[in-house]
Amino acid sequence: MSGHQEYPGDYSALDAREVISDVVQASKLTAKQRGSNVKPVVERLSLLLYEQGLLPEDLDSLIDLVTIPSFLDQASLGNIIRNLYPATPVNDDVVIRVIGCLGHGKLKPSLAIQGALLKWLIMIYHIIDNQAVLSSVYSVLFNLLDTAAIRKQLCHLLALITRRRHVRPYRIQSLLSLSRQTGNDPAVTGLLRVFKDYYPEIIVGEATRAKASAFKHPDPQWRERLDEIQQEHAARSMDRAERPLDAFRVARNRADGKSSSLLLEVHTSNANENSVTLEEIESVDGFVKNLERIELPNQLIAVLGDPLLQKLLTLKPDAEAHRRVSNWLSSYGQDLMSGESGIDPADGLEILKTYVSSTKTFPPIFFTFFNEYLKIWDGQSGRESVLTILSYMPLVNFSELFTSIFQPLEAKILNNTVISQLQLLDFYTNLLRRWAIHLASLEQKSAQASPIVAGLVAHVNNLCLTIVQTSPTASTHSRILDFYDETAILASSPKLQHHTRIMIPPSPLVYILHFSLSPNTLSRLCGILSKYKQGFQKAMATSRSEYTPAYINEFNGFLMDICNCIWRSRAFNNTDVNSHGCLVSRSRSQSLNSYINNLNMGASLPMLFSLSYSPVLGHLAITYFRELEEEELERGSDKLGIRHAGPVTRASLNSLVNNRGLKLGWDDYRLGVLSYLERKGMVGVGELMYNTMTNVMKRRSAMMTN
Repeated sequence: MSGHQEYPGDYSALDAREVISDVVQASKLTAKQRGSNVKPVVERLSLLLYEQGLLPEDLDSLIDLVTIPSFLDQASLGNIIRNLYPATPVNDDVVIRVIGCLGHGKLKPSLAIQGALLKWLIMIYHIIDNQAVLSSVYSVLFNLLDTAAIRKQLCHLLALITRRRHVRPYRIQSLLSLSRQTGNDPAVTGLLRVFKDYYPEIIVGEATRAKASAFKHPDPQWRERLDEIQQEHAARSMDRAERPLDAFRVARNRADGKSSSLLLEVHTSNANENSVTLEEIESVDGFVKNLERIELPNQLIAVLGDPLLQKLLTLKPDAEAHRRVSNWLSSYGQDLMSGESGIDPADGLEILKTYVSSTKTFPPIFFTFFNEYLKIWDGQSGRESVLTILSYMPLVNFSELFTSIFQPLEAKILNNTVISQLQLLDFYTNLLRRWAIHLASLEQKSAQASPIVAGLVAHVNNLCLTIVQTSPTASTHSRILDFYDETAILASSPKLQHHTRIMIPPSPLVYILHFSLSPNTLSRLCGILSKYKQGFQKAMATSRSEYTPAYINEFNGFLMDICNCIWRSRAFNNTDVNSHGCLVSRSRSQSLNSYINNLNMGASLPMLFSLSYSPVLGHLAITYFRELEEEELERGSDKLGIRHAGPVTRASLNSLVNNRGLKLGWDDYRLGVLSYLERKGMVGVGELMYNTMTNVMKRRSAMMTN
């Protein structure tokens, strides 16, 4: 988290998505693991949300953050919820996820957070895209009224969505009973009055005469700010950019009554009596029926922003049309270079981003455009758009990519800060992910993919080595591992492994991550190496010529060294076959071992990185053992005369049995720790142990059978 301190003071210049990503990453770590206070970052995020609002993708990320259990404190979660200002209508999925987190259970948010989320639903009710979705969960909401902590908000929301079909005798009876039990709770009384409006002859007596909630808007000032954000977003967003791809009408820009100065709308003037214009299409049926008769519009550059024209040129390719679009982009690029365009480049970039995001294509002319644009770009304006557009680049010669795109891009973005390095890393991760998706769709092997992917991975290897030394935090490690998750998929997926050569991470990077202080980092690293091993096994079964013995030995060294540390209590051993001693020289390890022995800790240096002693896994290991002892005591056993003080060793387990302690074998203990880690979501360590050491897998199978 140290990289957060390098944010500039001008919050408006921050990329909200980057800050959201930082908070999400921090939520996965305990306060001790983060290394720094997350609250300033949450405050920065809240200010950004208040100023800019949230687009659907970012709102989805934050809804997941506040509804799914995490290590973020309640005050920070509440702060985020109070600043969830959607810039666009809220879709059904968001509403369902909020409703789904309500109620009681270990995996549910606290009742205070549930109340805040219900209040948020009330305040954004008027901008829910499909308000009928709340009617579909009416029973769920009504059945939660017994929960006093959220009853007020539930009654308010139910009052908003109640219709005649919802008012049933059993619900009336339930509300009357609840009103009596709660001493005429004003919120319940208010809901009863709503029910009575539909059936006044049924609800009688004193029930509705008590003081009732008026169900006013919880925060009028919040509503005013929400309306401002919605209006501002509508004013600066073109209809064509907001129109979904399944719209079968041409896009018309009506923001402030002005049309875009960058792109013309679809207009067709050269139609004849036998042809059909795009402007006449109003439905998918009409589009399909008249596909062959549709006349191309005058200004084909509208294809960059019009979904219907994009569909037409996809289903009915026209070489002349693509040439005209390419010529326009080329001319626009030249104008930008000369400064004569008179157009804000950010507008053009937004259009290009919408185009590539919608069509998932990157026309060849875009290479020419960005080759020129990156020369004059300031590296700041529209950075998110530039990186998004370039992440859709197809598989082309890596040398050309590096010279024309990557090198100038890095020169503009890198500014000796961790943030800029991580932005580049995220860009390369997204690019590799999209390449993998493309390769998975191919029916035949791609002849050019392997050297291109290898070039990219080799390039990013160096970037990761720089980042891991510049910012050795768990959050940074997580972003690095995101990239190697993609390389591991390429190495192990049956649909992908024949396209590319397996590219292993640099040795120093593997060991730096291995000795990090985060259990999640260690688990993810082990999981990635396990996938690599599966990939190598399949590759070597078909052909050994592609990988040299030295290359295989380097990778096997990762496996041997990590197993020596975690499982065999032989850290830094370099006498075993394939072991590298974690790249620590023998003289250095001997010196360290002598130092440890002089401390009289009861353990040697090679033991200090095992399951029991590891600074990363040791606490989890002893927690598992103590849970076993607690279970033994709960069973009423009178045989547990002594409890283990930790750390657990083979000798201490034998001693424990002799002193009426918990009876557990050494192998059963270690396998139990691996299973415990799996239950905690850290499956990678076990995967690597099982896939690397056949005897461990056999013991596990035997234990599961018994």
